[in-house]
Amino acid sequence: MGPGEALAIFAAGAGAGAINSVVGSGSLITFPVLLAFGYPPVLANVSNNLGIVPGNVSGVLGYRAELTGQRQRLLRLGVASVAGALAGGLMLLELPAHAFEAAVPVLILVACGLVIVQPWVNRWLAERRSRRDHRRPHGGAGLLAGVLGIGVYGGYFGGGQGVLLIGLLGTFLDDDLQRINAAKNVLASAANLTAAALFILLARVDWVVAALIAALVLALRHSSSQPAGSWPA
Repeated sequence: MGPGEALAIFAAGAGAGAINSVVGSGSLITFPVLLAFGYPPVLANVSNNLGIVPGNVSGVLGYRAELTGQRQRLLRLGVASVAGALAGGLMLLELPAHAFEAAVPVLILVACGLVIVQPWVNRWLAERRSRRDHRRPHGGAGLLAGVLGIGVYGGYFGGGQGVLLIGLLGTFLDDDLQRINAAKNVLASAANLTAAALFILLARVDWVVAALIAALVLALRHSSSQPAGSWPA
């Protein structure tokens, strides 16, 4: 890696941190930058996944007060998120690389679309909660299946995973948005960590790239005035 390339990736990490502080999904900056420098899509995705791990964990810690009383719910949903991420990560590594390469444009468009609709999703959830007077503490089988499916997406690609989780949790759970956001952070981090562990064991990782992304995203996350919980991957 030359100095110019390192600087560009470093700048992309800074941009990802800035984007994350507002709408999340900073991976939509770092991942395309890696592709532009000629990194194979699977290597770029794997290295980017590891780079965002510290930021996701920081988001969980930032909202730990809102996790009070959610242990049983998150243990149940966390199993689904981990299982889905494991399946998605294995799909990424075991399917032919050209399959992921072909899917990349679609995945990026989907993730961009999710970022665009995020404000609408938040408003819709706020209005929906104001009309409900019942409680569903665990969300039922539908929520469990949805978290499993999003976990697969998170393990395979992951951009916009947080927006999907917010929409799903807000639909099935009657709870405060801050607590739902905290739960989203835990589930997204569980998927991210599962995929990262799998990639460390089975895949080629560019550790320099991962470290550059991690350093910038984490530094800007801590310096941002936005709540840590508002940073989906």
